[in-house]
Amino acid sequence: MSPTDDAGRMLARELLAGFPAEVEVLAQDVAAAVAATGRVLIVLDDDPTGTQSVADLPVLTHWEPSDFRWALGLGAPAIYVLTNTRSLEPNAAAERNRQVVTNALAAADGVALAFVSRGDSTLRGHFPLEPDVIAETLRSRAGVQTDGVVIVPAFPDAGRVTIGGVHYMRSAADELTPIADTEFARDATFAFAHSRLADYVDEKSGGRLPASAVIGIDLAILRAGPGAIAAAIEPATDATPIVVDAATENDLRLLALGLDEAERRGKRLIYRVGPPFVRARIGQDVRQPLSAADAFGDTVPARAGGLIVVGSHVAMTTRQLDALTSAHSAAQVVEIDVAGLLSPDSPADLRVVVDRVVDALACADVILQTSRVLVSSTDPADSLQIARTVSAAVVEVVKGVVARIRPRFVIAKGGITSSDVAALGLQIRHAIVRGPMLPGIVSLWQPVNGPAAGIPYIVFAGNVGDDESLLAVVRTLSAFGVAPE
Repeated sequence: MSPTDDAGRMLARELLAGFPAEVEVLAQDVAAAVAATGRVLIVLDDDPTGTQSVADLPVLTHWEPSDFRWALGLGAPAIYVLTNTRSLEPNAAAERNRQVVTNALAAADGVALAFVSRGDSTLRGHFPLEPDVIAETLRSRAGVQTDGVVIVPAFPDAGRVTIGGVHYMRSAADELTPIADTEFARDATFAFAHSRLADYVDEKSGGRLPASAVIGIDLAILRAGPGAIAAAIEPATDATPIVVDAATENDLRLLALGLDEAERRGKRLIYRVGPPFVRARIGQDVRQPLSAADAFGDTVPARAGGLIVVGSHVAMTTRQLDALTSAHSAAQVVEIDVAGLLSPDSPADLRVVVDRVVDALACADVILQTSRVLVSSTDPADSLQIARTVSAAVVEVVKGVVARIRPRFVIAKGGITSSDVAALGLQIRHAIVRGPMLPGIVSLWQPVNGPAAGIPYIVFAGNVGDDESLLAVVRTLSAFGVAPE
């Protein structure tokens, strides 16, 4: 019997023992199937950390038809669009999804498109709103009726797996914790109470999509092969939710073949997924972490220090920041006072912060952090507004810094932080994802325009890695080439 939400912790190997063994699938076999369709995935990424599992794909922070035409001209099997909707209220998030789908369709010029709503692997985000809007826009703009919404939050590289329909966080010691028992389920804006995905769908839809109507594809069905997966999807109509188990990369690749078979049989699907789904769906191999030489490429590193921007407040980020400041004594810490930002009586002077960062970068790496006491509200909308205010301040500082000095690299820690730093602080419109900085996680972008062109930009989710991961990335980039003077 599958565990329930209150099952507590268990070992993954014990739970997996009740299912068939994983089936090896070669990435090249999936890639061949994808190439035969000519289809391009348009990935609406609700924050930029979704790129951490892929390589050599274009990223857009703007979504006019001309932006899509640039990306489609590269011939890549997938295009990421940084919507940053996790930082928006529902109505604004819906409108942004609508714009992206509409403009992608306008630019397609005969290219077959499929749409992916990339969400958080710990289930935070605008669900089911975003796939609902994509489905409605496809219906109204292209006459396409969506049969199923395939929900795959699994992110095995980062320890998030779905087994028996329940989503877990997997520790290095192989221990499984139901996701509703973690800090992520208590998010100020996107809290939830269920780890069983069918119940999560029911909860987040307010009962409009009852658990009894959700199609489940567990590991027994998945590992029976593409035909079994397609058969399980066959009853889906009118955007039926389809929740899928996955514990390994092979599971995701096998799922990709099953989805391809279902679509070949005529099913129209939208995907709501975690980061590694796209890698598996397009048949990309797991890319080895980039070296510092890979990160800088033909660009001579700037002689200034690197800029590490930390906005995330999850416990993992705090531990990583502590490890970095303890081991990297040469780094200078500059703080943005959040309480001051939110005070109408004594607003923080961000010009002073910019001056301090610029002066420090001349001779050292700089950690630009928001004050570490999380300020939030019991009201989700108020919490979003606080987050936007803080993020706007971070953007103003980064923009002011880059106008005066060129950092050798920029790392942004946290989803909303990394989105706003990219699109607004560094004014990146188009970029290429080069690959991960750590195994399966932490994405490096190569900006192709704007003031940040040539500066390695590292998107670092708040909730991935171990305590030493941020330190490892900083050491890799700081040690390469000409050391800061």
